[in-house]
Amino acid sequence: MTVIESMAAIHLPVEKVYAFLADLNNHQQLMPENIYNWSSTADEASFTIQNMAKLAIKISNRVENQELTAVPTEKAPFDIELKWKVADDGKGGTIATHVISADLNMMMKMLAAGPLQKLANHQTEKLAELLK
Repeated sequence: MTVIESMAAIHLPVEKVYAFLADLNNHQQLMPENIYNWSSTADEASFTIQNMAKLAIKISNRVENQELTAVPTEKAPFDIELKWKVADDGKGGTIATHVISADLNMMMKMLAAGPLQKLANHQTEKLAELLK
């Protein structure tokens, strides 16, 4: 299993950051330009990644003000899990961690690990920018 992580410090309480992340409608704002055909509800989203694949995900697990897990609803090119963890930073702010776990064989890892890391980094940077 390949695990990709990206972290951001946000100067808002955990509850506010969790509330934003808990609604998949908000995640479109976190996506890079190569994501299109976005469609979502609070619990499900589908989109196309340019030159790659169409992906449909749903929230599979919620732990209030701690973590949120999304998994594909349709067959994906590989098994993948998208998780957001939020924790109090001790100063009234939040540390948000985006964790992408993907079951990649060696060839897929060479092709997909870089773009997945870029995606995770982009999403945490956008989250910090949006929730100033």
